[in-house]
Amino acid sequence: MSDPLPAITEAAATGEIADLFSDIRTTVGVRVVNLVWRHLATMDGALPWAWAAVKPLYLDGLPDAAMAAFHRTMDVPKLASLAGDEPASVDAVLASYDHSNTINLFALGALRNWLNGEVARDGKIAPGPRKAAPDLALPKLASEDDVAPETWALVLRLNKFGDEPQPLILASMYRHLAHAPSFLQRLEAVLGPVVADGSLRKAVLDNRRTAAVLSGDIAGAISAGRPAQATEIEKAVGLFVDHAIGKMVTICRAIRAARGGPL
Repeated sequence: MSDPLPAITEAAATGEIADLFSDIRTTVGVRVVNLVWRHLATMDGALPWAWAAVKPLYLDGLPDAAMAAFHRTMDVPKLASLAGDEPASVDAVLASYDHSNTINLFALGALRNWLNGEVARDGKIAPGPRKAAPDLALPKLASEDDVAPETWALVLRLNKFGDEPQPLILASMYRHLAHAPSFLQRLEAVLGPVVADGSLRKAVLDNRRTAAVLSGDIAGAISAGRPAQATEIEKAVGLFVDHAIGKMVTICRAIRAARGGPL
């Protein structure tokens, strides 16, 4: 279970897809292309259409404005402390995903709302300044062959937290953190109690509902013709909004809070 959905890797991308991946990295301000874009790249014409539809949102700072509103009321589960020395890559991964997952949640959520006709008539989110993305080097996106079997088993266990009984997507954040297995062990220890008492799942669902409303507020800014693959694109984007990204914005924020550094 490395990429449970079909996806084009950044290394394998050529031609138009490679150019689009480069533009996504530059526009979003990240060093890696999120799995959702790499998955859309496997569908004929889907990535060019979807990226053209949402790129103006990023440029206008609409996801950033939605993120600021979201963070003001976000339900962040209280975890036991994760303070202490860890490899620098741990905090780099957490900072990068805390920003990019949340920004992508609103851009993709807006796209999904638009495809479903769920657009707020009087959206309250206005364009504004963009928040600079952390420009941090990340470790390799680990696959099963890159780490010890017990570490990969731990990645898969963590991936179940906050999601449905059988997750459909393997969250990339855990794959980047797989190079720090002792930190993953600490994560399992502090996430276990909030999984057991239901507070993590409640926070994930509450935050997803809040994000859906904010996404509807910015969906009206999308100007595009309806694509022939609308149903397939909506289904693909929905998997990420409801599962991988939808849960990880809450989990990553809680982990960073438990680390004790600035958010």
